[in-house]
Amino acid sequence: MLTAFIEQLDVLENVLWTYFGVPIVMLLGLYLSIKSNFFQIRHLPTVFKTFIGFLRVRKTNDECGVHPLKAFFAAVGGCVGIGNIVGICTAVQLGGPGALFWIWITALAGMILKYSEVYLGLRHRVPNGKGGYNGGPMYFLTRVFKQTWVPQLVCLLLCVYGVEVYQFSVITTSVTTNLGFNSYVVIAILLGLVIFAGSGGVCRVGNISSKSLPIFVFIYVGMGAWVLLNNLSALPGVFQEVFVSAFTGHAAFGGFAGAGLIATMSHGIRRGCYTGDIGVGYASVIHSESSVQVPEKQAALAVFDIFLDTFIVCTTSLFLILATGIWHEPIEAGMLVQMALGEYFPYMHFFMPLFLFMLGYNTINAYFCVGLKCAEHLSPRWGRPGYYAYAVVALLVFSFMGTAQAQTVMAIAGVSLLIINGIGIFFLRHEISFNLAVPETKKGEPALSDVSFEQI
Repeated sequence: MLTAFIEQLDVLENVLWTYFGVPIVMLLGLYLSIKSNFFQIRHLPTVFKTFIGFLRVRKTNDECGVHPLKAFFAAVGGCVGIGNIVGICTAVQLGGPGALFWIWITALAGMILKYSEVYLGLRHRVPNGKGGYNGGPMYFLTRVFKQTWVPQLVCLLLCVYGVEVYQFSVITTSVTTNLGFNSYVVIAILLGLVIFAGSGGVCRVGNISSKSLPIFVFIYVGMGAWVLLNNLSALPGVFQEVFVSAFTGHAAFGGFAGAGLIATMSHGIRRGCYTGDIGVGYASVIHSESSVQVPEKQAALAVFDIFLDTFIVCTTSLFLILATGIWHEPIEAGMLVQMALGEYFPYMHFFMPLFLFMLGYNTINAYFCVGLKCAEHLSPRWGRPGYYAYAVVALLVFSFMGTAQAQTVMAIAGVSLLIINGIGIFFLRHEISFNLAVPETKKGEPALSDVSFEQI
């Protein structure tokens, strides 16, 4: 009976992505890109400068909200996660090398979508009376849907999405399999660490991510670069495979079952959306807590978020398994990158669980923090205790189920959020400003009165 139910969930996921999720990402992303004169490409250098500029910002005690980079790292912690190493590899396993091309296209569309959702969250946020702000899709969607149940539904879906059962399952499986630790001990420790981080809000989650993520990115990308340098002769063939099979599909060989053009596009786009958390709205909730007063400045960091996530970390993962030829081996996606790195670095069965723990822990923290805020929004009195109970039960149950089932649940919640938020972004498109050239005050902080919202 459970197997039949899981199969029905798989069917529902495919229907939602094929007929709603993929068209929304591609069409809305293209529309916003054209109307903004491809803001995400033209202003990418300015986005980098904005990030560097925030490194010099010192938040004072009397300012409302958290430091802009703490909000950024809290959000990017939920974006750069296990999906960049494990989940993203399933796109190539199911759709072939051409899926990487569509992942890149999704990232370009996702940059402008994520910018828009973060911008709207910041523009419609409200002070929460605790020295911070509350914002996100449940606030800006009230301007689109007169039915109050729609924003409440988004809040509920974010609560479901906030308990990251997939990455929790991957971590516990990886640690117990590679290191031989007792699964109950691993689950208990990880649960305690997640509750500790998430209960501290965006500030604590941002502190943890800002200290661990840069280390991971530096080490992982460095190791990947070394492997690719040792496979330089294979890279021209990899590029050819990526671009050719993106428009033709890929024939079956080895452990790869083959994929047609539609399957290649679909798996590339949906996995690109999942790893970048495009249209989900969780980033809008987190970035809304920033002390920055001009939405454009903070929303620009969402573009950098996707760039780091897709074009750096995800591309490194997929080039690793494509250049080494491991991608078509009939093994679980979670082992592909480990095997590719294991050919050049020793003790990967120790290092990979550490990598996955570091990434997954940051992601779970970010989602859990957002889930708590959404639960409080739904019920100020019972939201937090009820969410703690739900999180413990859900994470325990999915720890003993396959990672594929957990990923299906997350994908359905994610695409449902994408559909609703995509509609909201489209109807509020005339409120979105893509003007990063905002004058600064003497203190170095943009002034709200200086903002001129451009109609698109």
